[in-house]
Amino acid sequence: MDKNRIDMLHGPLLGKIMSFALPFAVSSILQQLFNSVDVAVVGRFASSEALAAVGANTFLINLMLNLFLGISIGANVVIANLIGQRDGKRIRKAVGSTMVIALVCGCIMLMVGLAIARPVLEWMGTPQNILDDAVLYLRIYFLGVPCFMVYNFGASILRSKGDTKRPLYILVIAGVINAMLNLLFVIVFRMSVAGVAIATGIANLFSAVVIIYLLKHEKMPFRLRWRYLSLDRQEVKRILQIGIPAGLQTMVFSLSNVFVQTSINTYGSSAIAGASISQMFDYYCYFLMVGFNSAAVTFVGQNYGAGRIDRCKRIFWICLGGGALACLAGNLLFILGSDSFVSIFSEDREVARYAMLRMSTVLWFQWMAAGYEIPASAMRGLGHSMEPALITIFGTCVFRLVWIFTIVPVWTGFQHLMMIYPISWIFTVLLMVPVYIWQSRKAFARF
Repeated sequence: MDKNRIDMLHGPLLGKIMSFALPFAVSSILQQLFNSVDVAVVGRFASSEALAAVGANTFLINLMLNLFLGISIGANVVIANLIGQRDGKRIRKAVGSTMVIALVCGCIMLMVGLAIARPVLEWMGTPQNILDDAVLYLRIYFLGVPCFMVYNFGASILRSKGDTKRPLYILVIAGVINAMLNLLFVIVFRMSVAGVAIATGIANLFSAVVIIYLLKHEKMPFRLRWRYLSLDRQEVKRILQIGIPAGLQTMVFSLSNVFVQTSINTYGSSAIAGASISQMFDYYCYFLMVGFNSAAVTFVGQNYGAGRIDRCKRIFWICLGGGALACLAGNLLFILGSDSFVSIFSEDREVARYAMLRMSTVLWFQWMAAGYEIPASAMRGLGHSMEPALITIFGTCVFRLVWIFTIVPVWTGFQHLMMIYPISWIFTVLLMVPVYIWQSRKAFARF
């Protein structure tokens, strides 16, 4: 018996979902911590302008990566379904196809990122006093993106069978490496934004090497063998059918946030720096919920593949409650300790003012996003990815663009701009829930 595997098809669900979701959430937080450490180190030991240069890239990096990270969700669902069907031969093909897709995606993103760094940052209205540093950070960051992709796709293979702990252990060590190199490059060698970008790249390289080592020593059919590295047409088609809509959803979601960032840029470098600090706390809370998102995808995927409908229904409610409560706990923690948390990143009073203004507007409501995130994840586990993607694109992305171009010019002010988040979350929940009820009933009626 594989000690790193969770039996999702038999026995009580709550404990197994928690043992899956919590390590996944911590892993996601640690990946975000790479960026947080970058921001904290340059904010404390370089300058507020360097902090703003790093922070100005947050949404743009997410925009460019999320399409391909969505494809890794497709790999997770496909392999989870095959585990439920006990089809070892196709699992082996899906594993090989997944890693080839990871390499292709990483190389594409490397070339695109290097080419468009300056034009896009200029288009976003990045202030001239931070533009050169922002471009430098982005270009160095994308040199490590192929390693980032290899790790994330490799981790999706392990997670499809319930192994969320070893990807977490990798990121713990990578996070320590990143933090130590940040301090060395910025404090000792005075490399500022270039130093933190290089440190992140080295940490990503470490993660990629270790995940490949683990996959090469996995038990069959999950073992990565070089002769199986090929694109199997059937498995690639299924991965892309689920993964591309998920990726487009998060990509367009990030695109809407690029427009939000463009609006934030009009308030100057202090607002950019303050917003980037506050956004990190958003991400930490969101990633607490993401662990339950991934649990919903994987547990529903396996149980639906095995035809266990009652368990699919229980999984949905456990993940919905767990995701909302976990996110709410994080929200309350950061709201109540906002002064202390913001001071870790900057002692600039104007930067802190913008950060806490955003936190007080956004974090009270973020837990509501579980009302559309968990149904969307459950639908992907059932093999439906296009519907939740379209709803999220319309409910959050299109709505936010409308808000920016119609409401913001009339209802001016930084805090009013930040209201775009809670209002769009509520709107998307109202759209998503009826569609989930309809699609799940159709899917379950087949058994």
